[in-house]
Amino acid sequence: MKNFNPTNSERRFKANVSSIGTSQLHLRNPYIIAWWSAAFPGFGHLLLSKYLRGYALFLWELLINNMANLNQAIVYSFTGNISMAKDVLETRWLLLYIPVYIFAIWDSYRTTVDMNKVFILAERENADFNSYTITAFEINYLDKRRPLMAVVWSLFTPGLGQLYIHRVLTAIFTMAFMVVFVYLSNILIAVNFLFMGDVQQATEVIDPQWFLFIPSHIGFSAYDSYVNTVENNKLFESEQRKFLKTYYQQHRVKFLVPADGVK
Repeated sequence: MKNFNPTNSERRFKANVSSIGTSQLHLRNPYIIAWWSAAFPGFGHLLLSKYLRGYALFLWELLINNMANLNQAIVYSFTGNISMAKDVLETRWLLLYIPVYIFAIWDSYRTTVDMNKVFILAERENADFNSYTITAFEINYLDKRRPLMAVVWSLFTPGLGQLYIHRVLTAIFTMAFMVVFVYLSNILIAVNFLFMGDVQQATEVIDPQWFLFIPSHIGFSAYDSYVNTVENNKLFESEQRKFLKTYYQQHRVKFLVPADGVK
């Protein structure tokens, strides 16, 4: 059930509120989106709500990166062990990595530029869109929420910030892979050793190949939840403003002022 049905006269919509999330067009910085694609292929497209393309690139990154031992080589190079970094790399997989990595950055930049143009046209058209939906599984609606709270929950556990603003697909995806990264990297075991004061054992138990995925994952979750909370708040204000203008602004109220009260 939705509170709006299109009439086929609208050409572009700014947003769509569904039971699994709110997708909307808004202005984005192409360089920031490209940077997130460089940090982790797929993240830039997920920020654009290009879920299928984003998931495909994300899974590709996991497969090729692990088969090429790329994260392990990065750790060795950062610690000055260049020869070990060369030895651990699997070149047969590494050469597959480069073209798709460049494509992810280029395509996210190109798509952002195009979507910014579409947003400007949709903003000028200012067509009505559904702001409330209710199904047997979920209820979603536009309202205002606190961006800082979304960031805090994302830092506690990546994905909770997305649940806070009802980005269900991104939340499930982020939380599921966070569990995978935490488990395979042995980071919780390392934290346990740190609490016991055994720093050397904590360092040895961590698997750097999987651990290096975690910082990007946490950063993406916090950034995505913050930006979308801010933009959802703007969308709520825009929809509310149009509603009030349409149904109430034309009704002018005249206030009677006594003649002797006018100066």
